[in-house]
Amino acid sequence: MNANDILGAIGVGIILLAYFLSIFSWIKKEGILFYMMNIIGASIACITSYLINYMPFVIPE
Repeated sequence: MNANDILGAIGVGIILLAYFLSIFSWIKKEGILFYMMNIIGASIACITSYLINYMPFVIPE
């Protein structure tokens, strides 16, 4: 794994963590923590996709 792979995994991991925490009602789906985790995770994933020149993933993020 290179640095871009690790960074992308962290970004997607943050998004998934927010999702699972909300499913188990450990955080509110409408709460600031849920939104911030999604924004941060998506931003990291988007930047990583740009760095590896994979534009189809940049657009949905």
